[in-house]
Amino acid sequence: MKFEQEHLTAKMALTKLPSQSPLPDANWVLVFASVKRFNDRNFGKLLKKRYPQARIVGCTTSGEITDGGVYDDSVHITAMKWERSTLKFVVKPINNMAQSHDLGSQIAKELEQDDLQGVFVLSDGLNVNGSELVEGMQNVLPNVPITGGLASDNATFTKTLLLNNDKIHDRIVIAVGIYGKSAVVTSGALGGWQAYGPPRKITSANKNIVFELDHKPALPLYKMYIGYYANALPASGLNFPLAVITEDKNISVIRTLLAANDADNSLTFAGNISKGSTVRLLKSTHQNLINGASNAAQQILDKGVNINEKALAICVSCVGRKLVMEDQVSEEVFAVHRILGMQTGITGFYSNGEICSGEGDSHSQLHNQTMTIAYLSERMN
Repeated sequence: MKFEQEHLTAKMALTKLPSQSPLPDANWVLVFASVKRFNDRNFGKLLKKRYPQARIVGCTTSGEITDGGVYDDSVHITAMKWERSTLKFVVKPINNMAQSHDLGSQIAKELEQDDLQGVFVLSDGLNVNGSELVEGMQNVLPNVPITGGLASDNATFTKTLLLNNDKIHDRIVIAVGIYGKSAVVTSGALGGWQAYGPPRKITSANKNIVFELDHKPALPLYKMYIGYYANALPASGLNFPLAVITEDKNISVIRTLLAANDADNSLTFAGNISKGSTVRLLKSTHQNLINGASNAAQQILDKGVNINEKALAICVSCVGRKLVMEDQVSEEVFAVHRILGMQTGITGFYSNGEICSGEGDSHSQLHNQTMTIAYLSERMN
């Protein structure tokens, strides 16, 4: 796999790029940019003219990730030429959130094939239940790593956009299947959060809305544990996500608070939390979050990848982490790059939800408040 990257800062227009693209025969181009940049005149058409042979996909973000750090209102372009592998692109509209599971199943069935090595997904970030989308895909493709994320809009939660060739859409899902024995598709994911307070059982919930913890109204209990920060809910909830705990007391998945409802004392999270789950509150420091990103990259090394071969790491991290880390946010990207090495290119974005498989690449799910890394490469022989 060859790849070349181009980056435009907030004040640079697409027309400022050189007339010749660095990889004119690219067959897949990834583009991450802000909503503002997606609304630039002829945004999609200019990119398609630049890469006429490629399938161009991308999404809006709450920050663009590059090997130079994290940027706002920039455009980051990664052109790839897969030489020994084949690609298949599936695009589906999102008609309503209730169809998310079925939509995931439909996409997976269209991608299903014996030599499928992995799937990369970009989705609308506001009109889909990401947990059910991924579950629907994973049910059809139980042993295939699924990575990607939900588009974002600089944490305004108003409208997210996706790019499909020269057209810009909302309310769609784009999935890329990567096929062939030469393709390397693996991943890593870790948050860097620490649990505090006692474990609590979810005793009443409906998908991503939690009503009771240990038979007590959820919101007053949550407020009690976060103390002073309760005055700034729901925004302050980014500092105190909820962890779903496994039987061996490890963190299974992290969920970000989206809304707090005083009328029914409920908490709404960015992904599903099943009734009967054991959960704990989380807190962290900047350094622990950076360590979490570093350990996510280490998970990839532990799977035996050859870091002497050129590879691409697509980092999808949570907008909540960016808001917590503020000026130090680039440090988690640099931590990933240090572990994976200079042969690995970096791209990605801050998202409304991260899609990643576990340490064994065997089960993918929607994450929140997590650094996830899709590691893509091709074997040389």
